[in-house]
Amino acid sequence: MAEQNPFKWRHFQADMILLCVRWYLRYSLSYRDLEEMMLERGLQVDHTTIYRWVQEYAPQLERRCRPYQKACNDSWKVDETYIKIKKVWTYLYRAVDSEGNTLEFLLSPTRDAEAAKHFFLKALHSSPGLAPQSHPFEEQVTLLATATTSVTSAPRVINVDKNAAYPKAIAELKAAGMLPQYVELRQVKYLNNLIEQDHRFIKRLTKPGMGFFSFETAQRTLQGYEIMNMIRKGQVQEVAKGDIRGQVALVAKLFGLVA
Repeated sequence: MAEQNPFKWRHFQADMILLCVRWYLRYSLSYRDLEEMMLERGLQVDHTTIYRWVQEYAPQLERRCRPYQKACNDSWKVDETYIKIKKVWTYLYRAVDSEGNTLEFLLSPTRDAEAAKHFFLKALHSSPGLAPQSHPFEEQVTLLATATTSVTSAPRVINVDKNAAYPKAIAELKAAGMLPQYVELRQVKYLNNLIEQDHRFIKRLTKPGMGFFSFETAQRTLQGYEIMNMIRKGQVQEVAKGDIRGQVALVAKLFGLVA
C-alpha cells in the first residue's frame, strides 16, 4: 500500500517546506530569521508556520533516516547535557562511539538511575514499537526480550563521568540480562572529552530559540537536530561527511521528492 503524501493539504510546495525544515535543523537560525530569509526569496511565510512544519517533519525525518544509518563501533561515550524547557532545566542523554558517531539520544525530565536505564535500553534496541519514555523499566525488559527486530551489538566498554546513577543503571541492566556481564564501565572524565565537544553542535542550535515551551516541542525539535547532526557527520548511507548536495538529495529522497 502506497504511503500517503506527507505534504497533502499544505499551502506551500513540498520542496520549500523541506528547505525551511532542513535549514532550521542544520543551522543556528530562529524562526523569525527564516521568515526574513524566505521573504528575500519572494516567499511570504509566517514564522509560526515554519514552527509547525518543524514540529511535523522533524520526527518524520528521524524515522525515515533510521533505516539508512551506518553501524557504530562498540566503544560508547555517554554523557548528558542541559536543555531549558519553560525556564526549567531538563536533561538530554547522548552517546557517541570512539569515532564521534552519534549512537542515540534521549530527552528526560530527570537525571537519575531510572532515566539512565531508559537511555541505555533505547541505545541497545531502537525498535519502532518501543518508546522507552512511555513504558516502566519492567515493561521495557519484557518488550526487548520478546521483540523480533534487530538489536544493536552490545558495547564492549561504556565511558561515563562520575554521575552515581550510571553504575546503578548498568548493574540493574546486567542483573536483568539486558546487558552482557563482560561490558566494562569506565568512570574517567577525560575519556568523555569527545562527547562533551559533540554537545556543542546541539547547544549551538538551541540558543537562537531561547529555550522550549513544552517537553513535546523540545523532544520533536531535538529529534531533528540530532538526525541532521548525524547526516552532517556522514552517518547515513550514500552521504559522505561534508557532502552538502548529498544531504539535500537524501532529505528530498526520504520524502519522495526529486532534489
